Amino acid sequence: MSLWINGTTRSGKTARLVAEFRQWVGQRLSRYQKRSRVASAAAPRQQNPSDKLASAILVLAANNHNRYELGDRLAVAVEGSYPVICKTPVGFVTDEVMLFWPILFERLNLKAQFPLRLRPETEQELATKLWRTQSDWEELSQTVGEYRLVRQALDLLQLAGASGTEAEDIPLILEEGWLSREEKSSLNTVARNEQLWQRMAKLLLQWRQWCLERGLLTYGIIYELYWRYLLPDSTYQQHLTRRYQAIFADDVDDYPAIAREIFDFLLDRGAFAVFTYNPDGKIRLGLNADPNYLAGLASRCRLEELSPPIARTIGTELANLAIELVTATPFLVPLPNSMESIQTISRAELLRKTAAIIIQAVNKGEIEPAEIAIIAPGLDEIARYSLIEMLSASGIAVDPLNEQRPLISSPTIRALLTLLALVYPGLGRLVDRDSIAEMLVMLSSRSVEGRLVPAIDPVRAGLLADYCYRVDPEQPYLLSVESFARWDRLGHKATAAYGAIAQWIEQTKSQQQQQGFLSPISLLDRAIAHFLGNSNHLPYDLLAALRELMETVQHFWEVDRRLRQNEPSFQTQTATVAQLIQLLRRGTITANPRPVRSFEGNHDAVVLATIFQYRSLRSSHRWQFWLDASSPLWNKGGAATLLAAPLFLKEWSGRTWMPEDDYEMDRQRLQRILRDLLGRVEEKVFLCHSDLGVNGTEQTGPLLPLVHASRQFVTEKIAI
Repeated sequence: MSLWINGTTRSGKTARLVAEFRQWVGQRLSRYQKRSRVASAAAPRQQNPSDKLASAILVLAANNHNRYELGDRLAVAVEGSYPVICKTPVGFVTDEVMLFWPILFERLNLKAQFPLRLRPETEQELATKLWRTQSDWEELSQTVGEYRLVRQALDLLQLAGASGTEAEDIPLILEEGWLSREEKSSLNTVARNEQLWQRMAKLLLQWRQWCLERGLLTYGIIYELYWRYLLPDSTYQQHLTRRYQAIFADDVDDYPAIAREIFDFLLDRGAFAVFTYNPDGKIRLGLNADPNYLAGLASRCRLEELSPPIARTIGTELANLAIELVTATPFLVPLPNSMESIQTISRAELLRKTAAIIIQAVNKGEIEPAEIAIIAPGLDEIARYSLIEMLSASGIAVDPLNEQRPLISSPTIRALLTLLALVYPGLGRLVDRDSIAEMLVMLSSRSVEGRLVPAIDPVRAGLLADYCYRVDPEQPYLLSVESFARWDRLGHKATAAYGAIAQWIEQTKSQQQQQGFLSPISLLDRAIAHFLGNSNHLPYDLLAALRELMETVQHFWEVDRRLRQNEPSFQTQTATVAQLIQLLRRGTITANPRPVRSFEGNHDAVVLATIFQYRSLRSSHRWQFWLDASSPLWNKGGAATLLAAPLFLKEWSGRTWMPEDDYEMDRQRLQRILRDLLGRVEEKVFLCHSDLGVNGTEQTGPLLPLVHASRQFVTEKIAI
């Protein structure tokens, strides 16, 4: 019988799943080996048993980081006897839609072409461009703004797909559950919003059809294609049943509702399954996950309850006390010494004091940097930069989890985009003297001991941009260095570097004209190899930005090629390059390329993360620093909650979602956060509180009672 493993944070759920996996694989390998020995005389060359098992097990994890970790643990558990392929739910569904695309285009009468998945920023760009052709678009987008309206509409399509809801039902769901809330100011506002989303639903259907006709897929469309057309198909069902005889799914409290449809289908056909579930998890609730619906699988399994070892029960006791203080107790109960507070008036002082305590503890040998985590409900750039700079200045490395800086924030990326505008004709309006000066500095730089050292300093680059850059909307170019009357004062190094850059640009222009059109992928590849390829050790953040740039440009050009195949009268290629540059300059693309496994990562660093990022990591530390402990954001979903997400849960009753429902959801979220975070700390929690927040307002968030009830930490003065 299948197994349902239920347990709180760090209770050993994944270890139990690994043990079941090892046992299942071992049993199947033994059976195959016995059959192989019996049949060895008739067929001496037998297939490797692990090859037969390779497609027999469906292994799933909640996110990419967890799937890498789980895949490694499973591979070690079976000593490499079985090639483990671990996927996320969305990764599995995407692979299935791609693999069985012929079934879909035959059923939907689509053009036979290989599907191309759109990235979110490209999805946003193309949807906006399509909808702008509508006569009433300007009126529609005035309500909440164009960017936000498009993003919310596309998110609704994704929520509907992940929950197994037909896109045609989106207006009805919003009308019944969201738009008629009492908080709306008037009936006129309600009617206007109803009309808006009824119109947007029609535009979503238009967008879906437009994408399918061109073989373009988004996450929302992929979800819908899978549950609505592929999973009910008898041919696909035969393949699915034959391929998977067992399921090992970790942390199913973070899976979308359609994952249960897959599990139910396989369980109905005799598959064995092991599921792990954390009632204090539900990290992705509000982002497509439907944990309570997935919990219904427990009725089909043998239930096994796990609890944390005795050495970790202090987290449970402290969590219960903290929750009581926050939600129920009208008076303050002293907290144990394992929870202390750092209290200041201003936030700047709080950041300095927090860094000072960490530096003091590390220098005294009380704790290692890798045993410390700084967690915040939201990390603004001031806090991120300040903490990294102060700790790094004292020799303490900081590892910011999933740092999503806009790609355009990298000066090297800006320099390469300026280079594109100089090579391709008609892009002169995208260039100014400041960008030329920055390009000269960055493209003349070489890596020395992990730092970029320019041959042309900013002062000389500014002079060159002022006197040697020829402004032209169609054909901007760099003049010879002699155009600057006092060029002799630039120095040999800067003069030679400028001449090399100008010469490379002119040669590339000539090649571009001879070939008719040189793709930006090829041009950027040559530029990176020429200007940065001689550097032995580029900084990691620059390498990540360059990889993301190349992946973005390659994807953008693949989409452009697909659109040209379907629309011969599409825009010129130069206009596409301009569109690419403008897209990157808007800052919607971050330097997060496809992950590369690193076995030499910095394991001795302080972790810096938001609550969502840290919980998704599913790690633990000796010390935790809760930054902005009295912030009102601690019980809010924020960016981790999409518009009207509760209405797409299977448990939604159909009634109007009221403000008191928001309050109850926030209360439950805060309890889960407290239990989960305190279950991941081994020794001490520091509540970092400042009376004034980053915007200067008084902070009176839900954790303020904890700050008042905790013992204030006293530290020696340290100069930072």
